[in-house]
Amino acid sequence: MSVCIKSLIKNMNIVIGCSIGCSYRYARNNCRRFHITDDFSVPEYMGRKLHIIDTPKPHVWLMTGMSDFSDWKPEWNAEIFGRMKSNPQHAYIFLTKRPDKVCFSTDDENVWMGVTVTRSSEKKRLEDLKRNIKAKHYHVTFEPIFDEIGEIDFAGIDWVVIGTETGHRKGKVDSRLEWVLHIADQAKAQGIPVFMKEDLLLIMGEERMIQELPEQFIKRIQ
Repeated sequence: MSVCIKSLIKNMNIVIGCSIGCSYRYARNNCRRFHITDDFSVPEYMGRKLHIIDTPKPHVWLMTGMSDFSDWKPEWNAEIFGRMKSNPQHAYIFLTKRPDKVCFSTDDENVWMGVTVTRSSEKKRLEDLKRNIKAKHYHVTFEPIFDEIGEIDFAGIDWVVIGTETGHRKGKVDSRLEWVLHIADQAKAQGIPVFMKEDLLLIMGEERMIQELPEQFIKRIQ
């Protein structure tokens, strides 16, 4: 039985807004629907939420659920990562679509820095991630997938997440079974845990679904 990733990983939403402007971005629609900020294209730091991670119960937090790490300002990083260092009981996940625009380094064992890749032409983001962002753990999210990604260099990658586009956008592209399997097979061949998001269930079928988490995450959600 497939599991919803949102039941395992909590959204922090400490920054809301993204300057990239992806047409499929669910967060933009949520921001408009609930009037969270005036302009989603201008990221806003919600520092008042930072106390949430002071909870002693371990969690796995997605810190960029409604933002892109490339938009984060140095002063935001200083405050957020400082608070994270005081709360090592959690694991923290970050994502960006623009690792070429980031210069950042962390030696925190519980920080996972990653990129989003949606098509074959974006595979260079994996190289840019490891070149420009120094971290103990790297991951990559293939969501949504718009074409056959092809051969992937997974060197140094510790976790792979795969999903499909959701919603009812005009021109929406559903991931194809063979696209997903090609990614998953390459990752599994290198011993990398793979998590297929629940939205893939209708495409993959229950028997092909893989939902694996890194050991560090499992310890924090049990």
